[in-house]
Amino acid sequence: MIIFPFFRDRFGLHRGVSLAGLLLLLLTGTACNSQPAVREVTVLQTVLQTLEVTRIIEVPVTVTPTPTPDYSPTYTSTATETPPPFPTSTPTSTPTYSAPRVKVLMHSACLNGPGVAYLYKYDLLTGTPMEVLGWQEILSQNKPGVWEPTVWLYIQAIGGTNPCWILSSLVQVVHGNINDTPQYTSRLPYSQLYEPPKAVDAWRNGNEVTVMWSSVWMTEDDYRGYLVEAWVCHAGQIYFTPVSWVGLNIANPAVIIPDEPGCSQASSGRVYTVEKHGYTQWRIVPWPSF
Repeated sequence: MIIFPFFRDRFGLHRGVSLAGLLLLLLTGTACNSQPAVREVTVLQTVLQTLEVTRIIEVPVTVTPTPTPDYSPTYTSTATETPPPFPTSTPTSTPTYSAPRVKVLMHSACLNGPGVAYLYKYDLLTGTPMEVLGWQEILSQNKPGVWEPTVWLYIQAIGGTNPCWILSSLVQVVHGNINDTPQYTSRLPYSQLYEPPKAVDAWRNGNEVTVMWSSVWMTEDDYRGYLVEAWVCHAGQIYFTPVSWVGLNIANPAVIIPDEPGCSQASSGRVYTVEKHGYTQWRIVPWPSF
């Protein structure tokens, strides 16, 4: 028998085919032409491989932990905290100041300044109660040729708001001490209706100083003269001395004011034009020295 060489089939197996076998196959195929051909079925084998673990190998691993941030819980409290009670104490009473009070002794005029040289403000009836806000000591001519210090009081109705000046001898103190009040200087009512005197001069004759100024035209209804406010030396002390001129509005009015030597402070003065509504800006008097 002739054996053909081996060949490798599709599964990789070596096969050998004899000649007689080949002829037999051919004859069989011819005789069975009417039969359906038999298909070759290919069988695939699946091989499952199982891996057997015989031991566990431990491999050391270094793990760096992630730091956890500090957590501060935030919450809103609905509880109401009651503060501790304040200690109770008895307050120390502070004495309330009460202005000295006076009673008007006779029907009197209350003025805009301390002295008869100032404008009238309003009347005070006998027995009217008033309170004292302050005082001022001035040098005034109580009778011709005699100059003496007098005290004037700055008063108002009790709880009032319209103060004025009155001579201290015209009232009686009914409560307190007028010396507890301050020495006071009030503001004069200001007027722009007229100008102050333009020319002012002064000269000395011993212990007397004559002050002269040029007159200012005013209507007869408005005219209230002129006012000189001076600070002069008397008995070794400087006194406030207001003097008025209310005569005819002549060309050069003049007043005579006493002024003695013996004070450390120099004497001085100023002059105003006066009309019924108030006082103009003042003009300085060039006061003569000794």
